[in-house]
Amino acid sequence: MKRIGYRQAVARQPESIETTRLEVLQALDTLDLGAFRGRAIGFAGIGASYQAALAGAAFLRARGCRAYAYCSTDLYDAVDSAADAFVALSASGQSREIADVMQMRPNLPRLAICRATDNPLAKLTGLAIGTQSGADNGASSTGYTSMLLAIGLFGDHLLGKATVAWERLPDAVAALLSSAAGPAKQAAALLAGRTGIDIVGAGAGFATAGEAAMLIREAVRVPAAGWDTLNYLHGPMESQDSRTGLIAFGKGREAKIAEDVAAFGCPSVLVTSRTDRASGENLVVIQVPDLDNEIADAILQIVAAQLVVGEMQDAAGLTDITFRYRQTDTKLKPWSPTEL
Repeated sequence: MKRIGYRQAVARQPESIETTRLEVLQALDTLDLGAFRGRAIGFAGIGASYQAALAGAAFLRARGCRAYAYCSTDLYDAVDSAADAFVALSASGQSREIADVMQMRPNLPRLAICRATDNPLAKLTGLAIGTQSGADNGASSTGYTSMLLAIGLFGDHLLGKATVAWERLPDAVAALLSSAAGPAKQAAALLAGRTGIDIVGAGAGFATAGEAAMLIREAVRVPAAGWDTLNYLHGPMESQDSRTGLIAFGKGREAKIAEDVAAFGCPSVLVTSRTDRASGENLVVIQVPDLDNEIADAILQIVAAQLVVGEMQDAAGLTDITFRYRQTDTKLKPWSPTEL
């Protein structure tokens, strides 16, 4: 899985998402998920994969299934008190922490979702789905959206449901890449020079907020934090002023948060499917389609954020940078500058 430029990775997502859709559907036809049915499902990951875990748990809970999201490190001391079955998330399949905690649970049903199935985590869990999302940049684009899609398809298969949103998703992403290009540039200009950026969303949108914060930290090197929408109202937003910035994802309370903060003088961006909100002073609205599916909508929202981050990265003179802080103990294989 080769490393490519940031904008290249964002632009190829209609292709990568369609590839993932077909590959995962084929894989699910061959997998026996009987051991997962009727159980409390734990989605576990670290980094961007933890944000995907949050989205996956919200997706299943909304459909009446007991489901929880865990950062892998939460599971070192919860061997017998967490979920009844696990979906282990790691794009590379090489993250040490997720391999550690899956190894601690040999008697529970375990399924890995990775880019491919020829990696240590897939071998450890026994059951695996490969997204085949292909080339990506260091700040995950295709890897993250394809993992979300695989989670959604897994959830439908587990619960015996089918969702037409998946078939519509590649075209919706392609259309968004075109329609949101201008607003993304405006949003990036508005957020330039911020000392910090808060990002809010609810449900699967909370995962989108966390992933967008990671993207801004990784690609633009600006402090950013993701917040649950209603939790944000209980104090965290008090630090917002003309020096900081806000991005809100959603069609509920998020719209008022963005408008309130903008009125106070804080540059704000609202990513929403609502059509009754317009850009104004200190506020840029980026409209996204509504596919009436939490995971599909989360994919569209993060693609909009990826466009904003790409503009911010270029404006900051950081185009296609690689990480400054290389860790030697987080992967099961040595780091390569040309491979993810």
